Amino acid sequence: MKRETKTIAVLGTRGFPGVQGGVETHCQHLYPLMPQLHFRVYRRKPYLTDQSQASYDNIDFIDWPSTRIQGLEAAWHTLRAALHCMRHRPALVHVHNMGPAVLALPVKLVGIPVVMTYHSVNYEHNKWGRVSRWLLRLSERLSLRYCDRVIFVNRLRMSLFDDDYPDKCVYLPNGVDPVEPTTETDFLDKHGIKPRHYVLAVGRISPEKGFEHLVKAVNASDSVECLVIAGQYDHNDSYLKKLKSLDIKQKMVLTGYAGGDDLNQLYSHARLLALPSLSEGFPMVLLEAMAHRLPIVASDIGATRQVQLPDECYCTPGDATDLQRAIDCQLAWDYAPVDYDLSSYDWPSIAHRTQQVFAELLSSEQ
Repeated sequence: MKRETKTIAVLGTRGFPGVQGGVETHCQHLYPLMPQLHFRVYRRKPYLTDQSQASYDNIDFIDWPSTRIQGLEAAWHTLRAALHCMRHRPALVHVHNMGPAVLALPVKLVGIPVVMTYHSVNYEHNKWGRVSRWLLRLSERLSLRYCDRVIFVNRLRMSLFDDDYPDKCVYLPNGVDPVEPTTETDFLDKHGIKPRHYVLAVGRISPEKGFEHLVKAVNASDSVECLVIAGQYDHNDSYLKKLKSLDIKQKMVLTGYAGGDDLNQLYSHARLLALPSLSEGFPMVLLEAMAHRLPIVASDIGATRQVQLPDECYCTPGDATDLQRAIDCQLAWDYAPVDYDLSSYDWPSIAHRTQQVFAELLSSEQ
């Protein structure tokens, strides 16, 4: 079958726009900024929303049904997409994260170059069992060895592999768009949220996000009136039920997934952002909060240290008492917007450098 010389296939994402997730947000910002290239994005139907009906001049979507069984969902969808690529032969495959990457490697058997973006250390997430973690570690080794290029969003993570794979590792962080804070409050009003009277957390309702420690910290603090968590669970609600059981003072408000104008309202009117994650690649939430000039409290992990916040903004991962201390310290001051240097996280620049990675491989194939 004739090779599609102008198409780049995208695997390992649930889809975009309007789909929760760091990888999904990354893709939504990145690909439209490369109008000279054509992308085919394989999406998972169960995650698509009304917002997902948006169209792009340089992007085609292939939407397939997908199981939502944890551990099988990404594997089955990525394998099916890889087989589709082997038949239709795009010019290049761009796959996101180590698990999907190893399933995309068969396309190299038919001479198609593969670029992986390494977002997060999946095997550090508590939701995976021993066998799954072993498989993810194996996937990491194989994908690093056999992918033609590996883009890291986390410089510290790349440093662990740069000596072994100096010719293929590239550092390109996540980015953030300039924002225009809003004065609108209809989404807040809908949930009974008072502007500047809440601590905001944003992310998937999943154990690696450390939300249980945040709920404990908020309930133990006299300074926090309300905790707003914007996100939804993916596979089962057991962790969500745990969070509700810990909210003994009924301070928590769960909005579900929020995007677009709704998320802008939450950022625009928050008192501070709390990011209690136990593991991250490079959290988009952190950059979004910085773009909104919010005070921040974050777990002291490699991913959050990349932006070099003041030391008082960090707390010990998994320690609710230290998290409460950091939050109370921030709330002891009157609210004031914070100016951050976000010059290194410009999406157009990141898209240009990503396109250069693609072009290097595509030119070598000609």
